[in-house]
Parts: sequence; structure tokens; C-alpha cells
Amino acid sequence: MVRRNDERRATLVDGAIEVLAREGARGLTFRAVDAEAGVPAGTASNYFANRDDLLTQAGARVYERLQPDEATIARQRASTRAGDRETYAALMRELVARISDFRTGYLALLEMRLEATRRPQLRAVLTEQVRADLGANVAYHEESGLPGDATAVQLLYLTLNWLIVEQLTLPDVLSEAERERLVTVAVERLTTGLPGAG
Repeated sequence: MVRRNDERRATLVDGAIEVLAREGARGLTFRAVDAEAGVPAGTASNYFANRDDLLTQAGARVYERLQPDEATIARQRASTRAGDRETYAALMRELVARISDFRTGYLALLEMRLEATRRPQLRAVLTEQVRADLGANVAYHEESGLPGDATAVQLLYLTLNWLIVEQLTLPDVLSEAERERLVTVAVERLTTGLPGAG
């Protein structure tokens, strides 16, 4: 029987994220999650039908935790009124920093993406989440008046994701200053000469 204590479930899923980031998908066991979450042995098996269920819920939880809080969203919406490339670049640098700050979440997400190549249910959850996220980013961009078009948003998404992977996995390849400069240059180059590029 699957239990319904939402707070305990969230603690277990957060524990799964930490295990994935530290030990990879092969290290993700109910026993490891119980130990990480600091709960009695056997607890995770009462909350998740199987390992696939745990992975799927961990995938959804990473995206939930990566979302900015309401104060950040309000501040960003206010700042986009300027509608220029420098404002856009500043928002993208902030995004990279916020995602990089949740290091274990992003590393766990990379592990889950690899697992998704073998697990159709997990692939479906991650695909739906990424499509929704990308769609929301394009919609936000279009309503904000920031320079560039939907293709520029998609290209920035792909570019910045790899920059984040580089930063989290091989942090000495680029300095912080180089990463920030590359974000700024990516925004400038992807929005120059496009409608709304001011």
C-alpha cells in the first residue's frame, strides 16, 4: 500500500535527488533513500510502488525546486520593462546562477535524463516537463518585450544548459567571469538583427 503523507514523500524524493547526484542512478535504492532522508529502513518502499515511480517523482521534483519563487518572478517581470539586450543578459546570468546553485538537483537531472533513455515512463515525464518549461519560457519572452524571437529563446536554452553542465561537472574549464561574458555574448548574438532586438 502506498502511503499519503505528502511531507514525508517530499523528504524521500529530496533524498532521492541527493542520492542520484552523489551516487548516480545505480546507487538509487530504497535503502539509500531512507538513509539520506533520515527515516527508518523500509519507509521509501511504503511510499513508492517501485524504483521507476521514485525516479519519475524525483524528476518532477527537480523541476519544481528549480522554479523561481514569486518575489524573483515579480522582480524579473518589473526589470523586463526595459526590453533591452543588457536586461535580457542579466536575467540569463541570474538564471544560470540560480540553477547552478541547486547543484545536486541538476546533477540528479542529468542522471535521470540518462535513465530516461531506458525508461519510457521517466522519459515521458521529463519530456512533458521540458516541453512545458520551454513553452513557458517562449511565452514569457514574447509577452515581456525582450529582444529576439522564439528561436533565440530555444537556442539560449540549449546553449545555457550546456554551459551549466560544464560549470557543474568541470568547473575549472571556464572562470566565473568567462561564463558570465559568454552568457552576455550569447544573448547579444542570438538577438541581433531580429525583430524586437533593440
